[in-house]
Amino acid sequence: MKTISILGSGWLGLPLAEHFIEQGYPVKASTRSSERRQAIEASGAKSFIVDIDQPLADTGNFFDADILLVNITSKNIEGFHRLINEIEKSLIRKVIYVSSTSVYQNTNSIVTEGGKAENEANPFYQIENLFRSNKSFQTTVIRFAGLIGYNRHPGRFFGERKIPNPDAPVNLIHRDDCIAIINGIVKQGIWAEVLNACADTHPSKREFYSYARQSLGLALPEFEKPGEAEYKIINNEKVKQALGYRFIHADLLKIKL
Repeated sequence: MKTISILGSGWLGLPLAEHFIEQGYPVKASTRSSERRQAIEASGAKSFIVDIDQPLADTGNFFDADILLVNITSKNIEGFHRLINEIEKSLIRKVIYVSSTSVYQNTNSIVTEGGKAENEANPFYQIENLFRSNKSFQTTVIRFAGLIGYNRHPGRFFGERKIPNPDAPVNLIHRDDCIAIINGIVKQGIWAEVLNACADTHPSKREFYSYARQSLGLALPEFEKPGEAEYKIINNEKVKQALGYRFIHADLLKIKL
């Protein structure tokens, strides 16, 4: 089985490590905090301290892997240059970079991976291009929509604040689908691609966050006055076709939150 190294072991990274260990893969996972190492080791993964904001001089054999999954929220371009330099020196030839649909501008329309709606000033987009332009390895970029599920309950996202742009559509994805899509990329060898990952449905903020609050037994949220909403609708057809994938939580208004 191919060895997988996961850079970042938080809300998504640690369950990913557990998933791939259950599938029989040797897994290494990193953290920036020594306190997190115990949780990583308990999952069955080997733990490493890796912080791209610092010189990457003492990372053990973390980069001795077949596949690297980059799952950190850092926007430090200099740090990513350091990271890519380490990848170039390693035997890693396949990378998955977890990006965000925030790379797209609000076009008030449906956006796709090939539609040129990206904001070139967005740091995630610039980091994507660092990976994709490198010839030493192949990178698949996954642009996840807003992340929900488990302890990331959307009914608590806004607290008691009024929710802006109530008529704008939402773009969200459940963690179960995040893990299943990454699993599909690894198992099927889908490399050198850019893939949007977002649930099929796009209810309005008014609909969805009312539903989310009710699922917690809370009062309905308050909303700001509707204005001229700026929005985008993330198209997910490419990932479904590339992986033959059907979303586990396709309809956001039917998720058991």
